[in-house]
Amino acid sequence: QVQLVESGGGLVQAGDSLRLSCAASGRTFSSYAMGWFRQAPGEEREFVAALRWSGGITYYAGSVKGRFTISRDNAKSTVYLQMNSLKPEDTAVYYCAAASNLVTTASLYDYWGQGTQVTVSS
Repeated sequence: QVQLVESGGGLVQAGDSLRLSCAASGRTFSSYAMGWFRQAPGEEREFVAALRWSGGITYYAGSVKGRFTISRDNAKSTVYLQMNSLKPEDTAVYYCAAASNLVTTASLYDYWGQGTQVTVSS
């Protein structure tokens, strides 16, 4: 059984920072890619960032590049999303997901967490 559990969401003001965590369990993820997505009310789920457990290439959406950083701790089987200079438009439910390949399309991810709410007030 694969499980992804997000944490770290909350209510912050514009300009603040948050770090989201995604704890993975149930199988070996060393060959997987991990991604963060977000979904605002009435909007489609959109790609935020992704990387491989093995390291190397990272991908970012243009709207978060330079503000958000994705990273991983292999020993803890945890992926992080450091979010700085948050804006009200970053408000959404944030999901982590695992895929066999490093991709940015949500439908290509096999496993999903339950999501964590991030709300940024102006």
